[in-house]
Amino acid sequence: MASAETTRTTTVMTGADILVKSLVDHGVEVIFAYPGGCSMPMHQSLTKYKDRLRTILPRHEQGGGFAAQGVARTTGRVGVVMATSGPGATNLVTAIADAKLDSIPMIAITGQVPTAVMGTDAFQETPIVEVCRSITKHHYLVTRVEDVARVMKEAFHVATTGRPGPVLVDMPKDVQQESCEVYPDVAMQLPGYKVVTPNARPEQIRQIAAAIKHSRRPIIYCGGGVISSEGAAALRELISKTGIPTTMTVMGLGLYPNSAELSLDMLGMHGSAYANYAVKDCDLLLALGVRFDDRVTGKLESFAQNAKIIHVDIDASELNKNKVAHIPICSDVRYALEELNKIVEPPEDIAPWVKNCQDLKKKFPFKYDEKFDGILQQHAIRELSLLAQDRETYVSVGVGQHQMWAAQFFQFDRPRQWACSSGLGTMGFGLPAAMGIQAAHPNALVVDIDGDGSFQMNIQELATLYCEKLPVKVLLLNNQHLGMVVQWEDRFMDSNRAHTYLGPIDHEEASGRGVTDKHAMVSERYPDFVTIAKGYGCGAATVSKKSELRAALEEMINYPGPFVLDVAVPYQEHVLPMIPSGKTVDDMILE
Repeated sequence: MASAETTRTTTVMTGADILVKSLVDHGVEVIFAYPGGCSMPMHQSLTKYKDRLRTILPRHEQGGGFAAQGVARTTGRVGVVMATSGPGATNLVTAIADAKLDSIPMIAITGQVPTAVMGTDAFQETPIVEVCRSITKHHYLVTRVEDVARVMKEAFHVATTGRPGPVLVDMPKDVQQESCEVYPDVAMQLPGYKVVTPNARPEQIRQIAAAIKHSRRPIIYCGGGVISSEGAAALRELISKTGIPTTMTVMGLGLYPNSAELSLDMLGMHGSAYANYAVKDCDLLLALGVRFDDRVTGKLESFAQNAKIIHVDIDASELNKNKVAHIPICSDVRYALEELNKIVEPPEDIAPWVKNCQDLKKKFPFKYDEKFDGILQQHAIRELSLLAQDRETYVSVGVGQHQMWAAQFFQFDRPRQWACSSGLGTMGFGLPAAMGIQAAHPNALVVDIDGDGSFQMNIQELATLYCEKLPVKVLLLNNQHLGMVVQWEDRFMDSNRAHTYLGPIDHEEASGRGVTDKHAMVSERYPDFVTIAKGYGCGAATVSKKSELRAALEEMINYPGPFVLDVAVPYQEHVLPMIPSGKTVDDMILE
């Protein structure tokens, strides 16, 4: 009698075909892939599945990595990027590290030199698994074609379960080319990986409910972990049931509408003064899916120092890592919230505290000089937000002042609407991330709010947008400087300009000395972004007059393809409030 094993249906396939079919079988709809000698077999396989899997050719591997993140951050599904060996693989390192710090599910596939020459310093060889060992959730060097199907199944499982993160799969060229029989439903081999999602115990849920019931000045502090757990609806239900004022990290924006009465918006270094003051004075801090990052806490021992802290996170290593919690709970955040909502009761006398928070919002609003006759960065973002409110809109950003102003002045009302390099703070993130978002949401309005410094780091992806018909819009807040570094120079280094001016070195603005007008403008605009964008096939325009801004934004939004709107803004405008690094709320700069 034939055994069950021998009667199973098998197919003979190459390693490359097995890998690509695995992507299709796992529901991947788009991959960002840049070919090279050691990844060519996989690219040939991609052409066999072009009706089911869209392959987008970025103009730089880093752009492909951030585009994959754009998919993952706004859908919750795994983003996939592919590169060749050596420099192709190392160009992915920053995007992989970025995904690790922000807990983004991503699979990075790299070609590798044939196994026979590995370790000989062969052409375009780097030990990419070793390079990325500490910045991946897991990593594989596949040396047997028989392992490809299992490895890919494990890669998707690891990237998406528990705390999400990036997985690296390194594929030697000979393994891609060899063939083997492929069995359906191959078993995974992850003996050291705990696949059971931790859930809060009933007594822990009761502890949270009791703490809420007896609090007088509670605050909810929520972040990206709530989004990863798809817990936004449960969070909003908790807020509705308890009436607790809520603040979000930069990763958590959209969990609760900015326009809601109980929203305290973002907290931290450049968060709202009212959120920071409320956290300082609260008696209960309910920390959900957050990691007490230094840009949130400032001086750790002074952060929420009078509060009982409840910390709920799926990753046990985050509990008590930065800030010791009175009640640390290792749990899927959504599960904890849903169980809590079954028994929670509102605090007995929260009205005075809510009024205090509302008074703080009125006293310390986000603001800017609305009388300035030019265009300030905050004004441009606010106007874009107003025009985009009735549309399905997604926003990505680079890193710097524009990033913080976007977090402050764009009104988000749902999770996964906002893509921001938070933990790593990677300049050049905005444009390629928007590219991935647009590929995943073809009918949506996707806007990259960027600064000229960040924009130029991956500006080549304008070519991808044009060739792939991805109508991303770029709101370019162009101040000709590295704005956030300029702000620190102004605040802490006597305004001495140390290589933060992006124009010609003989320009008078290169030193910045003697300039006291915070609305100072660079008189000579460089480079000509309109000409550059048009050279890539994109629509483009420039605007410097406040009276012309809205019409320019409408032109950008309504343009049928990718569009760059170059907005001339001053270079000494500061992002406020600001808590200096390592300081406390008492040191917050408001003016």
